[in-house]
Amino acid sequence: MEITGLILGVIVFGVIACRLLSVIYYWRNKGVPSARIVPFFGSYSSLLAKRLTFSGFQQHIYRTNEAAKYIGMMDFRTPAILVKDPELIKQFAVKDFDAFPDHKRMIGASADSLFGNMLFFLTGERWKQLRVAISSTLTPSNMKIMWHSVSEISADLSTYLKQHPEHTKSIEMKDAFRRITAETIATMIFGMKIDCVKNERNKFYEWILTATKIDSTLAYMKYTLYRGLPPIAKLFRLSIISEKSVKFFRNLLVNNLNKRKNSQLDKPDFVQLFLAARAKRVDSKISVDDLMIQLYNLVFGGFDTSSTLMCYVAYELAVNPNIQSRLRLEIDQCLRDGNGVISYESLTSLKYLDAVVCETLRKYPPLPWTDRICRKTYELPEAVPGGPPVTLEPNTVIFFPIYAIQNDPKHFPNPEIFDPERFSDENKAKILPYTYIPFGAGPRMCLGQRYAVMVTKVILADLIAKFVLKPTSMTPVPLKFAQRTPGLTIEGDLCLELTPREH
Repeated sequence: MEITGLILGVIVFGVIACRLLSVIYYWRNKGVPSARIVPFFGSYSSLLAKRLTFSGFQQHIYRTNEAAKYIGMMDFRTPAILVKDPELIKQFAVKDFDAFPDHKRMIGASADSLFGNMLFFLTGERWKQLRVAISSTLTPSNMKIMWHSVSEISADLSTYLKQHPEHTKSIEMKDAFRRITAETIATMIFGMKIDCVKNERNKFYEWILTATKIDSTLAYMKYTLYRGLPPIAKLFRLSIISEKSVKFFRNLLVNNLNKRKNSQLDKPDFVQLFLAARAKRVDSKISVDDLMIQLYNLVFGGFDTSSTLMCYVAYELAVNPNIQSRLRLEIDQCLRDGNGVISYESLTSLKYLDAVVCETLRKYPPLPWTDRICRKTYELPEAVPGGPPVTLEPNTVIFFPIYAIQNDPKHFPNPEIFDPERFSDENKAKILPYTYIPFGAGPRMCLGQRYAVMVTKVILADLIAKFVLKPTSMTPVPLKFAQRTPGLTIEGDLCLELTPREH
């Protein structure tokens, strides 16, 4: 009996050891350069130990082999590759989209009915149907309709700051931009005016902070469980988003819809545009809950993205006064030509402002990376010169390293230097396609990019016209990125001085 038990123990140990070794050497056996793989944790051990930020972790893998077109890794227990070659990114995102049509579904609808049904995680016909409905509300013509509301909000902020100079000696820009972004979301999505810049205890602002907070330790643990051990996360029905915040926004939407129905309101906001788009499609099966989920998708995707983008633009202008001065000259000229007003058409024609925003998105993309899932067996070229061709198996995760490729000196020399001239008319044409993808690429590209960029340009143009942005003794130079969030968030406060201009 003892010998039999010993033999069984050896067999079990051997099976487990072989299983672990097959995971550890999965990519090396295919002739693919591989990041370090640790059983159960995959390639994420250094990230989970908080030794690296998401951006730093990504760059670490990206630099594993300079000559490789892609690097093998493990997304916990799932084989994955990090793609370095721009031509391969184009293949995955555009040319062969049918083989890579989806993001990895981190969380199911049964566990989190709101987060799990957001457009980012949907697949198949449901994704296509809702994508058409949402994209029809985010057209250039609709952005033009909403531009006026954003301009009014921006002007209100500038007026408030001028009337309260005690706030401008050292203003925390993250909070300021979050508040004005919340104001634009309330106006552009729900047609509401909330005045959260003046009202520090504004209810809408407090709930939007709660609903979009994903940088807490608890949220980080839930995110890790869903990524690494989804059966356990689903078993306990762990929700990423606060149920109370879901209830708040659903009640807000229902009340909003009832007011429109009873008073025949026709406001130029996303709710109205979304309803109009649904009405045009007789086959539409988009319910109120669908509308709630996708409006929340705009809230979740637009709030932190827009406010953080504004922070990075403001920071770079503050620490690069020459660039700020040149941008101000362009804005001042635009105001003179427009009799003191920057119209929607003139806003889109401000080339240096566009270059500043583009360079900010290059250096600080909203998400450090995005992914795709391989849905069918797919043949890849060799990872390194002289290596064997590689077969991707279904369910392999494909990572596009947005931050790393946009900060690769091979594609953008001296990437740490903030240089808007990279995006001048002359230089923009020289950028290698698919090395600049701040909002992703292909049909899965972020639909809210036009909204985020428009809001950022309106607010920053108004601020630059009326204030000089300067760093303070509390301004972090260089900036540090937060570790417990998948986005590229600034660690700590971002304090700047806003000095009113003398006109």
